[in-house]
Amino acid sequence: MSQVKPSLASNATGLDTAAPILRLPKTSESETLKKIRHTTSHVMAMAVQKLFPKAQVTIGPWTEQGFYYDFDTPEAFTEQDLKAIKKEMVKIIHKQLPITCEVMSRADAEQRIRALGEPYKLEILAGLKEPITLYHLGDLWWDLCAGPHVETTAQLNPKAIALESVAGAYWRGDETKAQLQRIYGTAWETPEQLAEYQRRKEESLKRDHRKLGKELGLFLFTDIVGPGLPLWTPKGTILRSTLEDFLKQEQTQRGYLPVVTPHIARVDLFKMSGHWQKYSEDMFPMMAENEAERLREQGFVMKPMNCPFHIQIYKNELRSYKELPMRLAEFGTVYRYEQSGELGGLTRVRGFTVDDSHLFVTPDQLDAEFLNVVDLILEVFKCLQLKNFKARLSFRDPTSDKYIGTDEVWEKSQNAIRRAVEKLGMEHFEGIGEAAFYGPKLDFIFTDVLEREWQLGTVQVDYNLPERFDLEYVAEDGSRQRPVMIHRAPFGSLERLIGILIEQYAGDFPLWLAPEQVRLLAVSEDFLPFCEDVANQMRSLGVRVLVDQSGDRLGKLIRNSEKAKIPVMAVVGAKEVEANALNIRTRKSGELGELQVTDVLARLKTALAERGDF
Repeated sequence: MSQVKPSLASNATGLDTAAPILRLPKTSESETLKKIRHTTSHVMAMAVQKLFPKAQVTIGPWTEQGFYYDFDTPEAFTEQDLKAIKKEMVKIIHKQLPITCEVMSRADAEQRIRALGEPYKLEILAGLKEPITLYHLGDLWWDLCAGPHVETTAQLNPKAIALESVAGAYWRGDETKAQLQRIYGTAWETPEQLAEYQRRKEESLKRDHRKLGKELGLFLFTDIVGPGLPLWTPKGTILRSTLEDFLKQEQTQRGYLPVVTPHIARVDLFKMSGHWQKYSEDMFPMMAENEAERLREQGFVMKPMNCPFHIQIYKNELRSYKELPMRLAEFGTVYRYEQSGELGGLTRVRGFTVDDSHLFVTPDQLDAEFLNVVDLILEVFKCLQLKNFKARLSFRDPTSDKYIGTDEVWEKSQNAIRRAVEKLGMEHFEGIGEAAFYGPKLDFIFTDVLEREWQLGTVQVDYNLPERFDLEYVAEDGSRQRPVMIHRAPFGSLERLIGILIEQYAGDFPLWLAPEQVRLLAVSEDFLPFCEDVANQMRSLGVRVLVDQSGDRLGKLIRNSEKAKIPVMAVVGAKEVEANALNIRTRKSGELGELQVTDVLARLKTALAERGDF
């Protein structure tokens, strides 16, 4: 019910690298399910106020997974309270109360609310347009609401409803306002749907990248550094570097040129690009209100995107058509002020690294270069084993005023993307209103093993920023012409990608990606020198190998390796030393038995070169 402001997390660069992820199992999008969830939220609020008369309700929408309601209560809800609330909800449902809508003027609604003594409802009312609608559960309870709802509580199945958790939430999402308690629940049409949802949720918790990242020692967050600012451990840094090296290699083969740009810049740069006018509230630094305007207007901000910097590199000298296409690439770290309540592990952070590239092309080169970028993104997905995806054509909403540029420019940009997906025969759909403010995008939506959807790679066509920055090149006939820009990011951001990969693989990374690829387990200390010699041979091939020096019994060595999800472990005892062999066990194929060291080295070399299994 509150107004939502534009955010850098949504289309500031068009890369959506910090945008919320669709982490949801596929559900029925039927109007019936929406009505069930919305009505259930009201039933829950009614039950809460019946059991806790001092509780004041605020907002309670349906969501893609269920519903929630925020309450202002003197005491925190407990697990036992949730059970009592659910029991009271069942009683309400069994009363078969009709759900009716009452339409009234603002004045009448205000009078009704003041009689209840609920200030939150008054504040909500102030933001609503007339006529005002109230929904009643029988004649026992009502709330400000626009619907939709079922006709009677008899249409709700208590066995398809569950109350899940309680969390803190600030009123209006503002940390300076009252802290509320949010009860989350879920509601479905049948108990079978609820059971399937709970199964997927349980599996999702097992794969949660925050949990696995901690267990595998990949990254951490600390309060003293700040929320949304991940710290990468050695293992996590190896994983990041491996992904960076992989993409850099692919880019080099395709003629990309590496660049590095600063972490801060003058505000004027972002005014010229248009980002400041639309998204300045989401830029760092966040200062005291009385200082912010003066310092921001006269000073520097931390960069929230890389494109204006790459434009300056292009513009540094007059370019010839012979230099185009020019493909500038950078793993650039950017910063955005996400609200603390919106942060979520690696998938929504305040500082993140974008695998950013900006291509400057002639209009005649646009189609071919766009297809080449798509080919690169598809190669990245193939190597990362991300197979189940579809393409979204993220286009402008012609009724909105948030976009820059002429209708003609937008038609040219959108048609270029249409031509590309049609030529490739890609499954696609249009997302009207999902474009960046300066150009349309082709976004790739990936579905993981839990049937959750995530946005990954993106590629955009941009005629507008070259115009705003007055970019030129000398054409073959000697005239000055305007280049077209292509923005692209196959990963989107390293942080988000790693979070997704941890959950997709459940921490079991393929051999080439694993921070630790091989672990050598000596049956006793007598065999450690042999292990170190073999490890050095492996390291000479680029294998990331560790010799376990703990001195634990073999069973514990194996359990620890399994827990750490090491792709290949090798047991070394007297028999293996004598035969110059290793007893190999892999997570992929189990026991492989005794293999000669030379054979192991050859297989590792081939597997890593082909990014395949051992």
